[in-house]
Amino acid sequence: MHKRLKNMLIKEFLQLFRDPRMRMVVFGVPLIQMLLLGFAMTMDVTNIKTAILDFDRSPSSRELISEFTSSGYFEIVEYLETHGDMEDALDNSRARVVIHIPAGYEDDLNSGRTAKLQVLADGTDSNTTAIVFGYAGQIVGNYAMEKIADRLSDSPAGFASAPIELETRAWFNPNFESKYYYVPSLIAVMLLLVGMMLPSVAIVREKEIGTIEQIMVTPITRFEFILGKTVPYAIIGYIEMTIMFALAMLIFDVRIEGSWLLLYALSGIYIVGNLGLALFISATASTQQQALLTSFLIMMPCILLGGFLFPVRNMPESVQYLTYLDPVRWYLEILRAVVIKGVGVSSILPSIIGQSVLAILFIVLATVSFRKTMS
Repeated sequence: MHKRLKNMLIKEFLQLFRDPRMRMVVFGVPLIQMLLLGFAMTMDVTNIKTAILDFDRSPSSRELISEFTSSGYFEIVEYLETHGDMEDALDNSRARVVIHIPAGYEDDLNSGRTAKLQVLADGTDSNTTAIVFGYAGQIVGNYAMEKIADRLSDSPAGFASAPIELETRAWFNPNFESKYYYVPSLIAVMLLLVGMMLPSVAIVREKEIGTIEQIMVTPITRFEFILGKTVPYAIIGYIEMTIMFALAMLIFDVRIEGSWLLLYALSGIYIVGNLGLALFISATASTQQQALLTSFLIMMPCILLGGFLFPVRNMPESVQYLTYLDPVRWYLEILRAVVIKGVGVSSILPSIIGQSVLAILFIVLATVSFRKTMS
């Protein structure tokens, strides 16, 4: 068995890396995609182009504007003169946000009345707009608390601070940096792409070039054949995963909070499961084109329903049950828990079980399907 398996592995590696362009596809393309998407995919909203329409032109209005600029989120690009300028700035995208301070703002503030302030945002991107309003609300809220504290300290009662002080903290990712969420997720997606696209044509290629008949008359068993097709791509998957995690740490400063040993062990289950699914597609396809199209049609729902872009808990209940068959869903839960939270096996046991069941199922389907093609 060992000799047959060794010869099978040598054949697969030679066939895979014979073409220099294939080496670039296997190692270069996924790494380049991860780097590009790692920089491009971010929910952090900074340097928001902001225009100011200040009808009050008072020290208090300038102090408020300073609060916005010093936050690091808003960048003042233009000072407006009229309401028409405000509409024009938003229509022509010169500014994404307009801060409108009406006349009498300082008088209302000093007299104890409610001072009015308006923040207008380009609402074409609803998520960005919600984040912008959140930033603005936090800045104005902190500024208002400071003013309340000043009034109370000057009052006859002699209070030195505001009556309520709220302190918030994010237990994980305290700085709310989206790279810690998306970069590990991109690694999961790249492993799916490599683990699906290349192996999906591994068996059907043997049919097209006529070598499947030669393999069928050899003493190699079905399991040895599937194992010989799986191990080379699993090794490639581990190598690419290691390189991608190294890039994530060096370039994006993503730290692995949990156990490396646990991460690699569970990643192996994910990689093998993807290979089993790809080989099942390859064993049941008639042509390489059919196998590639089938892989693509399966990958897209796996990525979209796995929680890469949209949380699974926000999906309809019927769709949530469907995600139980999605390997990406379980691996993303494992990846984020180990990388970001640093938890152990006990905290992610349901995800480990789900990932393992799918991996075993896909390998069994690939083995059984290959037997059917031989018959």
